[in-house]
Amino acid sequence: MGAAITALLLATAALSLVYTPRDPLKMSITGRLQGPSGPHPFGTDQYGRDVLSRVMRGTVTSIAVGVIAVGIGAALGMLIGILSGYAGGALDEGFMRLVDAIQGFPAILSALLFAAVFTPGIALSMVAIGIAFVPAFARLTRAGFLELREREFVVAARALGAPDRRLIARHILPNTLPPLIVQATTSFPVAILAEAGLAYLGLGTQPPNPSWGLMLREAQNFLSMNPWFAVFPGGAIALTVLGLNLLGDGLRDLLDPKAA
Repeated sequence: MGAAITALLLATAALSLVYTPRDPLKMSITGRLQGPSGPHPFGTDQYGRDVLSRVMRGTVTSIAVGVIAVGIGAALGMLIGILSGYAGGALDEGFMRLVDAIQGFPAILSALLFAAVFTPGIALSMVAIGIAFVPAFARLTRAGFLELREREFVVAARALGAPDRRLIARHILPNTLPPLIVQATTSFPVAILAEAGLAYLGLGTQPPNPSWGLMLREAQNFLSMNPWFAVFPGGAIALTVLGLNLLGDGLRDLLDPKAA
C-alpha cells in the first residue's frame, strides 16, 4: 500500500511537469471559489485558479523539499556520525555536543532565524528542515560505527593492513546503511509536513507558486464559502504522509535481519 501511494505521488509529480488540466497560475476573477465541477474537479481558489492543477504542481514542491532536505540531513549527519563513531575520544565528544546543540533548534525555529537574515522561500525551508534531520542521522550512524568497529571482520581487515578509508567504505558503512535507509524513508513525510507548516507560516514557498501548506493558509479565510479549497490540499498531505509512513514501515520490516 505504501509503495502504491508513493508511486502515485511520483507519477503525479512527473505528470504535472508536462501537463496540468489548467494553468496553475492563471487567475479568473469571474470563476472565484467555485466548488468541484466538470471544468474544475477540485474547484477554484480565491483568485479563480484551478485547485486540481495547483495540487498536482504542489506535489513537485513536496517531493523536492523532501529529497533535498533529507539529503542534506543524511549527508551532514552521516559525515558527523562516521567521524565521531570511528575516531572516538575527544572528537566524538565534540561532535556529540554539536549534535545536541543542533537538536535544540527545531526546523521552524531555524527557519525563523534564517528568515531574519535571508529572504523566505523554498530554499530556506530545505536548509532549515535538513539541518533539523542531522542529529537523527548522526546518532544512528555513530551507533552503527561504535558497534561494528570492533567486530571480528573489521579487526581482521585492520590486522591485514587495510587503511581506515577502506575499513569505513568497504566493511563498516555498508552494514550501517539498512537502518539509515529506513530513517531516510521515515524522515521524508516529516519533511513534507514541515514544509507545509513553514509555508503556512509564510516562511516556505512564496505566492503564487503552488504548495500544499500555502494553499491551506490561503483557504483558511474562505472555509465558509468553499470548504473544498482546504479539503483537497489537506487530503493530499494526509495521503502522502500515510503512504510514506507505510513504505517506511515496510522497508523496516524488510531490512530487519531479526525479522522472522
